[in-house]
Amino acid sequence: MTEWDIKKLRILRVLSERGTVTATAEALLMTPSAVSQQLSNLAKQLGVPLLEAQGRRVRLTDAAHLVLRHAEAVFAQLERAEAELTGYLRGEAGEVRVGAFPTAVPALVVPAVRLLRAGDRPGPSVRVREAEAAEAYELLSAGDVDLALSLAAHAPTAHDPRFTLLPLLADPLDVALPAGHRLADAPGLRLADLAAEPWIFGGSGPWSEITRAACEAAGFVPEQAHSASGWTAILAMVEADMGVALIPRMASAERRRGVVMRILEADLPRRHVVAALRQGAEGGPAVARVLAALQQVSTTRTEPFS
Repeated sequence: MTEWDIKKLRILRVLSERGTVTATAEALLMTPSAVSQQLSNLAKQLGVPLLEAQGRRVRLTDAAHLVLRHAEAVFAQLERAEAELTGYLRGEAGEVRVGAFPTAVPALVVPAVRLLRAGDRPGPSVRVREAEAAEAYELLSAGDVDLALSLAAHAPTAHDPRFTLLPLLADPLDVALPAGHRLADAPGLRLADLAAEPWIFGGSGPWSEITRAACEAAGFVPEQAHSASGWTAILAMVEADMGVALIPRMASAERRRGVVMRILEADLPRRHVVAALRQGAEGGPAVARVLAALQQVSTTRTEPFS
């Protein structure tokens, strides 16, 4: 019977995600030669070639992709087994490592932790790791977090067997205007009214895509006057009358006195927040309690994600 080595299969999975032996070695804190040796041994154990040369790089063979498809089911079952074992040993206590993008930490994670502490039963200990939304799936895949909060715009395909994605909320996007802007008090403000304005948003990535998509849905392409990714920097520029910007309502703690926030009731732009877990891990009692607390907090923040 063919021997399936879980450790070596995990190395093969990381290689499929990272693309190179060097990047795989860095992710797993191994040397490139050790990665190559482990994968060579796995190929011998399975009796099929797993890698083939492609210039200076390597690519996975069709056999390797076949092996990974079945290995994902094994990994998910191991996650379920670990979740059940943790529940048996610790009940609903234990530690849950949560990765969350910056605005989600104060808006969702901290209130969820307070909710867990206020309960009659002892809740799980939550360890928070702030990370950009794009990092969520790398952290989950590497086993560095148990649950991650991300944006739907960052999510892998719905058919990715490694992860379970659960919608949390639709976070409304309000427009930030300088306090003295001619439209600061205009009734029924729409995005289209701001088509000729200079805009401030990130130079690339999902936030840039979210802003552009919202404006294009309103019938115009926004002129990017300035590029920034942090809300503090963006709002400082808005306050200085350097442009306008879409701001997620979850980032309300960053608002400034010289900035007017307007709700765009006619356009209803949104960004969608999701919770992501490794496939099979959602059955763990501790993870389930943290997830339930996050879902409860989400219902009080803004409208539910539909």
